Amino acid sequence: MGTPAFAVPSLRILLNSHHKISAVVTVPDKPKGRGQHLAGSEVKNFAVEAGMNILQPLSLKDPDFINELKDLAPDLIVVVAFRILPKNIFKIPRFGSINLHASLLPKYRGAAPINWSVINGERETGVATFFLQEKVDTGNIILQKSIDISGDDNAGTVHDKLMDTGAQVVFDTVDLIENTNGAPPVSKQNNGEATPAPKIFKEDCKINFDQSVEKVYDFIRGLSPYPGAYTEYQGKQIKIFSTAKSHWDSLKGPGRFFIKEGKLYVSTLNEFLEITELQMEGKKRMNSAEFLNGYSVLFKKFKA
Repeated sequence: MGTPAFAVPSLRILLNSHHKISAVVTVPDKPKGRGQHLAGSEVKNFAVEAGMNILQPLSLKDPDFINELKDLAPDLIVVVAFRILPKNIFKIPRFGSINLHASLLPKYRGAAPINWSVINGERETGVATFFLQEKVDTGNIILQKSIDISGDDNAGTVHDKLMDTGAQVVFDTVDLIENTNGAPPVSKQNNGEATPAPKIFKEDCKINFDQSVEKVYDFIRGLSPYPGAYTEYQGKQIKIFSTAKSHWDSLKGPGRFFIKEGKLYVSTLNEFLEITELQMEGKKRMNSAEFLNGYSVLFKKFKA
């Protein structure tokens, strides 16, 4: 069960293994683009090409869908980036249901673990597989694998690393469950060490420049490329996707934009931050050089 691109490598690795996939469950097709034509999820598109059995329930409470799952009589349900499963579904398989989560549980329980790990300046994250329980992201851990987060990573690059790492961990977990007849060794999560990773809304994405350069830098890369950190300037919303630390002390007060030597800077609490990629409201995303070609008149030239 899965929806976005993050789930596709896990599906691919299982499809190419000796394990039999009875069905792929994903969300219904949704209108996309200017023409609002119906389009399938990334998981559905892959499953269609592979000729797999696809289920797209409008509701997980649909009795027909639940009965169809029961008729399939799966040994195991594997969940990667999908909805929260009700108990009457995750208890159907004889070996239970497992989930791949994009953090080293119990850290970053919730809908946006990748974003929050980067926003908080973590230098390590990872993936974990666990058995589903009624309380979200609290089940017993089967396997974990860590990766490093570099100072240049953003949420997008960490996502891609975890996507591939997670696929291997899913495969290893399914193998382990099969080889132990559904009883692999597990570890109970320490709830005292749990940290939240709640869903991120638009209002959460506004940049507060009245912080250290490190916090602003991590906040921007933690929301890049999606959903995108933003600020407002002269009545326009500007999304900022990438920055570079200037190591140049800011004495002008936070949140002020300046141009210096053909580069765009914004002041934080302690240093200027160079803006390297951004998007003006209603315009395309571009690097700062392209942006300044058209919008430099909006900003002051820096004066020491």
